[in-house]
Amino acid sequence: MTPDHLAQLRHELRTPLNHIIGYGEMLVEDVEGGPHAVLAPQLRSILDDARRLVELINSFLSPSNIEAGSVDGEHLPPELAAPLDRIISTAKTIGAQVVDSKEMLPDVERMSAAAEHLRDLLQHGRTARAPSIVAPVPMPVNTVTVREGAGRAGHSSILVVDDNENNREMLSRRLAREGYRQVTLAVDGRQALELLASQKFDLVLLDIMMPEVDGYQVLETLKADPKRRDIPVIMISALDEMASVIRCIELGAEDYLPKPFDATLLRARVGASLEKKALRDEVHDWNKKLEARVQEQVAQLDRLGRLKGFFSPQLAESIVNGGGEDLLKTHRREVVVVFLDLRGFTAFTDRSEPEEVMGVLGEYHRVMGQLVVAHEGTLERFAGDGLMIFFNDPIKLENPTVNAVKMSLEMQEKFAPLRTAWKKRGYDLDLGIGIAQGYATLGAIGFEGRWDYACIGSVTNLAARLCGEAKGGQILTNQKTLSRIEEDAQVEPLGEAMMKGIAQPVPVFNVVGLKH
Repeated sequence: MTPDHLAQLRHELRTPLNHIIGYGEMLVEDVEGGPHAVLAPQLRSILDDARRLVELINSFLSPSNIEAGSVDGEHLPPELAAPLDRIISTAKTIGAQVVDSKEMLPDVERMSAAAEHLRDLLQHGRTARAPSIVAPVPMPVNTVTVREGAGRAGHSSILVVDDNENNREMLSRRLAREGYRQVTLAVDGRQALELLASQKFDLVLLDIMMPEVDGYQVLETLKADPKRRDIPVIMISALDEMASVIRCIELGAEDYLPKPFDATLLRARVGASLEKKALRDEVHDWNKKLEARVQEQVAQLDRLGRLKGFFSPQLAESIVNGGGEDLLKTHRREVVVVFLDLRGFTAFTDRSEPEEVMGVLGEYHRVMGQLVVAHEGTLERFAGDGLMIFFNDPIKLENPTVNAVKMSLEMQEKFAPLRTAWKKRGYDLDLGIGIAQGYATLGAIGFEGRWDYACIGSVTNLAARLCGEAKGGQILTNQKTLSRIEEDAQVEPLGEAMMKGIAQPVPVFNVVGLKH
């Protein structure tokens, strides 16, 4: 098979698993605490096996394996058979137990049909036809009206676009459980564009792989329309290659959820997107009534947003409210610079999927970023696994060196649980930190619409070199910086080291703790 055929096969294998998991989760919710509660363990076993199948398919037909040409699409992994057989057998057993339940039996049969379709795909390839939905729920043309919801959910209009009837039915029911009052269904991209041109929607849930007019084309057309470009779009697709995600975001999608989708994530993303849409609508109304006042507020918020890119929120608000943007002009000041980066990160990225790398970086940046703010540091930049922070600018601190040391010690402390968790997942990563004090030139650099706050000078080079020398768990500093913290910090001398770009050997010390 060609790479395109293999990618399509991966998409088609994940689609019935989306049905099994989606209907299975709703059945678990329905039986808990009711007369059929005894079925919950069997349903959960189906979900466990389905999720295991997702993992196996994702691993075998990963984009990297497909691109490398190491996948034989004619011989899928034999270990797929056992969990699939269990799903079919368990679903059949449950079906016999709920044969008289008009509420449960259709969903159990949908799961069974999806599992049989998946078996056909595994045995016969892409020639297998998807089963029709079992006992579809009657509904008016295109529109599903569900129970009245509380608050904003009850007034939101959502368009679901998918050429697969099971997907449409399952999504509409999931949204109904969250209290959304009106959900409109489109069977393909062409119908979606017709509905978008004639009706008002607050959110679009859009599939990618559809005949004639696909999800990319719908998204591109919608975002090119000045009247409707503000409608948020969440892509929900079994096509989850990184290139597809990037393309959708570049075209203007609000978010991207892979199938099988997680119900909790769906709830959060739909809620967040509608909240943003509602806020945008409110701002639009305010502009009509109080244009001059709103423009002034937007200008201030814009200044605050730019400053929050490199200052703590409290400091950014202080600068804006106090008219302190003069602080951003080029000036010279003594600062303490801290560099940190991950040991083993290059090797980790070489053998990991981009999603794994982004997940690790997200956890790492979240923990480290909170500590930067807590210790009044200024974050100059992220560079992959590397962070550069400085202290004593733009607002002077009483003892910036102590702030830097306390932050670094707490970073190593908070990093320990991350290191342990990553180790269990097979990631061998550790944290090295370098601290240096000296004079630097500082100020905002960039151009209108994109500004950064820069710290330039030999002190930044020294901090970076010390960081590069640091082993996992170490916080290295030099003699000059040590003289500012001798009464506060416990250190151990490590001798002298030659560093690139520095003519003389540098006495190096490892900060191991605080004296009190």
